[in-house]
Amino acid sequence: MKSLTDPSQALSTGLAKIRTEFHVPDGFPAEVMAAAQTAAQRVPNQHANRTDMPFVTLDPASSTDLDQAFSIEASGSDLLLHYAIADVAWFVEDGDAIDLEAWTRGETFYLPDGKAGLYPPVLAEGAASLLPDGPRPAVIFTVRVAEDGAVKLDGAERAIIQSRAKLAYDSVKASDVPAGFAEMARRMAMNEERRGASRVDPPEQEVERLADGTFQLSFRPLLQSEQDNAALSLAANMAIADAMFAHHTGLFRVMSEPDASKVQRLRNAAQALGLSWPASTSLHDYQRTLDPTNKQQAALMLEIRHASSGASYQPYQEGVIPWHEAMAATYAHSTAPLRRLADRYVVRCALAIANGQPVPQAVTNAFTRLPKVMGRSDARSSQINHAAIDLAEAVMLRGREGEMFKAVVTDVVDHGVRVQLANMPVVATVKAPGLKQGDGVTLKLVSADPDQRSIVFEPVRAADVSATA
Repeated sequence: MKSLTDPSQALSTGLAKIRTEFHVPDGFPAEVMAAAQTAAQRVPNQHANRTDMPFVTLDPASSTDLDQAFSIEASGSDLLLHYAIADVAWFVEDGDAIDLEAWTRGETFYLPDGKAGLYPPVLAEGAASLLPDGPRPAVIFTVRVAEDGAVKLDGAERAIIQSRAKLAYDSVKASDVPAGFAEMARRMAMNEERRGASRVDPPEQEVERLADGTFQLSFRPLLQSEQDNAALSLAANMAIADAMFAHHTGLFRVMSEPDASKVQRLRNAAQALGLSWPASTSLHDYQRTLDPTNKQQAALMLEIRHASSGASYQPYQEGVIPWHEAMAATYAHSTAPLRRLADRYVVRCALAIANGQPVPQAVTNAFTRLPKVMGRSDARSSQINHAAIDLAEAVMLRGREGEMFKAVVTDVVDHGVRVQLANMPVVATVKAPGLKQGDGVTLKLVSADPDQRSIVFEPVRAADVSATA
């Protein structure tokens, strides 16, 4: 973790440039805002009253666009997850101004100095958000989780809920969450192991804004509370995906496994990093043993992620099993409709199926259009994130040209090697022939240009290092 000093406002200027370069929306058109203001006043009249159920939310402390609230109860040896998802479709109608604008965006775009929401704040951070300041309309999915972690969608209904508490990842205590929270996470982890899932969560390089207005750049592993909370979404998304597939409809998240050549490259990387990967152990099994707090293992986890073909969206196709290799399951996105366009339609589809109703034709039609729209917005979001990190690295290193930095090689790429600095959360590509994964190297900073979002290092010969020691 490293705080960024930015007296010349290069970071703020650079972030503004990123917003322009990637056409990040600045606010909403007047007609969309007006429609959202009207929609926010819509009184729910198709919802059961479930305000007596003890729902809570668990998110980053600063979040106000809350998609999910949960309650858990025992049912014999099973656990019942009552997962309340923001009922965005109650406020947004097919073809209205809010809907059309959402289709141009696809998802919420996040930058260190603020986000560009999928929906106007009066909805996303107000009437539709599952905040604890008043009753909210939601779709409650009831998911049955067996002792072995097997999941099944037991039902779904539109309901009014009242969140009891807005919990935060970095401060939540075991006594704050419903009984069964940790047990459900344990069951889902056991289910992942049984399925042979290969999902890994390496530490992510990120830039975040602090409460005092400054920024920091860090490699941040997921907190245990985040991992446990993700198990709830996993349970709901798998159960909903299975229900949609059984009814020959839906929109699925799919991902193929790395091919044999990529797996061999990963084995070479593990060897170079000094890690033991038995020849008899599959990639699926091996990566589940990796520890993101260990630098060498974290580096390999990042390489495994880079080796995948990337996830995409796929509508139901007769005779085709939609498969997500990392999940080792049929999987869907349904639990973040305030932040992802696709989820709103999956929620509507699952709600219809669970109640024996036909899936609305508008939803079926949307499933054929969404893969292209979501693919485009996913790519844009990734570009924005990478640009913000490149900018932060350049700001952090500006003025330190000529200094020496210790680094380790994490990957061999087309035009050199990718390195991670030993004492700073910075990743760079360096032209350094002859190096391989796991090698240590001393680098000299040649330039750091926030305007171009670029940093340039060159390797230093051992004799040169000795001369400057």
